[in-house]
Amino acid sequence: MKKVISVLLLACMLLTLTACGAETPAAEPTAEPAEATDAPAEATEAPAEAAEAEYKLGMGVSVSLDSSDTNHAQVDATVATVVTDSEGKIVLCRIDCAQNKMDVTGGQVDAAATFTTKRDLKYDYNMVKYSNATLEWFEQVENLEKWVVGKTAEDIKNIETKINEEGYSVAVDEELYASCSISLEAFQDAIVKACNDEKGSTFTTADAFTLGVSAISNAAESVSAADSDDGNAMVKMYTEFGAAAVGSDGKILAALTDAIQPKITVSADGEILNKDFTATKRELGDDYNMVKYGNAIAEWDAQAKAFADYTVGMTADEVSAMETTEHNGHDVTVDETLFASCTMDITGMRATIATAANNAR
Repeated sequence: MKKVISVLLLACMLLTLTACGAETPAAEPTAEPAEATDAPAEATEAPAEAAEAEYKLGMGVSVSLDSSDTNHAQVDATVATVVTDSEGKIVLCRIDCAQNKMDVTGGQVDAAATFTTKRDLKYDYNMVKYSNATLEWFEQVENLEKWVVGKTAEDIKNIETKINEEGYSVAVDEELYASCSISLEAFQDAIVKACNDEKGSTFTTADAFTLGVSAISNAAESVSAADSDDGNAMVKMYTEFGAAAVGSDGKILAALTDAIQPKITVSADGEILNKDFTATKRELGDDYNMVKYGNAIAEWDAQAKAFADYTVGMTADEVSAMETTEHNGHDVTVDETLFASCTMDITGMRATIATAANNAR
């Protein structure tokens, strides 16, 4: 009997040991997946930094003197600045218009005239008050600026338009027309030029940035008929333009500047005799002839680029505060490094780029 009990006890012990041995392999696989899931968790704790991307800042100007008529001189200069990505698609767009007007009755001019751009006028432009518009000019333009994002120069060039009852070229696209019902022709021209700007400036960043544009005009060089040598008035409503891409720290990432010098000849009776405009100073390039006739170290476009590039890394306030000294009747930079590549007056360029940076949004 004792033998039987001993045999039974021994059998039970063997069964117990066998069962315990079968549980060990089952426990090992559960440990391996647990270790595998730990690795991704560690990777998410240190996400990779956003990759830097290259962009191009471009600017384009569309100019018309067509609205000038007897006793009235007018220059309409629409400026657009864009930032495009590596595929040529618009990332940001900003637009303004210098619509400069002067009464020239009797061949008189106002050389002290001041001018305000359409964007700066905002509600005082009075498009809603004096037309059927439901939004002011700057509001419609801001809608257009948003609409062009993601599009290329070709897309903008090929926007389908139609002539409305007032004779303006407006959008056929219902969505665009609902938010921007004004004439698109000058906008298209300026934006396409900005996208295709061969003299644009490239920059690289991984951070968010804003974009600003400016247009500053004066008529200081205008001459009345009574004070001229030939008995005709000369209206010179000149405009300088600025563009700036600005980083989140308020520092300029890229900048551009340009200028126009349209001339309108008016008789002593107020009749428009001639309207003269060829291209912007940047567009003229070597044909501006600053080197040929002014003994300059480089043409206007090259010196302007040197100045614009110099402002990179500066804030709007720092650009405004750039120190100058008088040289041959012009306010030039005191910085020897900049003066080596830009010896011309920097007053206008300094103001336009600083204003563009302040306008960045």
